[in-house]
Amino acid sequence: MPSLEDACDDNVEYPVEGESLVARRALSAQVKEDDMEQQRENIFHTRCHINNKVCSMIIDAGSCTNVVSTTLVENLNLPTLKHPRPYKLQWLNDCGEVKVNKQVLVSFSIGRYKDEVLCDIVPMHAGHILLGRPWQFDRKVNHDGFKNRYSFVKDNKTITLVPLTPRQVYEDQMKLKRENDLQKNCDTKSSKKDDERESETKKKSEKKKKKIESEKNERKTKKQGSFYAKASDVKNAFYTKMF
Repeated sequence: MPSLEDACDDNVEYPVEGESLVARRALSAQVKEDDMEQQRENIFHTRCHINNKVCSMIIDAGSCTNVVSTTLVENLNLPTLKHPRPYKLQWLNDCGEVKVNKQVLVSFSIGRYKDEVLCDIVPMHAGHILLGRPWQFDRKVNHDGFKNRYSFVKDNKTITLVPLTPRQVYEDQMKLKRENDLQKNCDTKSSKKDDERESETKKKSEKKKKKIESEKNERKTKKQGSFYAKASDVKNAFYTKMF
């Protein structure tokens, strides 16, 4: 088995280049220029290919599970699995507590590194996929805290993953923000249309109900009128016989 210490540039995998899953023009940003300490305050961000789409990836040892965003699963129409142990969490979104009850097996690649990971599906806004402790444990990963690089051996080959620069991270976060805002707007419009349809259906139902009640009252009035007319006829006939 090759040593992680012997890794050369041929085994170093840099973030995937290209437009993100939802292509947007990045906003201009004032970001600190790259230097030796550029990764000091950054968690690991990179880009990967999933179904030939460029997606945002985070590696974070603070996560006890691998997760993938609901947006990615829906946009790429990935087949899902029922979660064997559903649970609730609050820290990956801004819409309160979320019940996690589905999983998906995600195949991805970064350069020549190809892998597949079982992920929980959550409405994550920070990125498209997050590799947590399970991935690090399974791949026996080593982390270089100064360079913020992850190294491991797979298929007898040493792989070293290189992070995005702070500027690239900022650009990806802006794209994700616009993607999430667009999704929220779509959800709001969809909800509004549903409310309008429900209101229209309710109005039609009430109108139909009123029409039925009106027809019922009309029939009742006609029936009473017919009854009194017959009573009058009987009375006239009675007096006719007497005289």
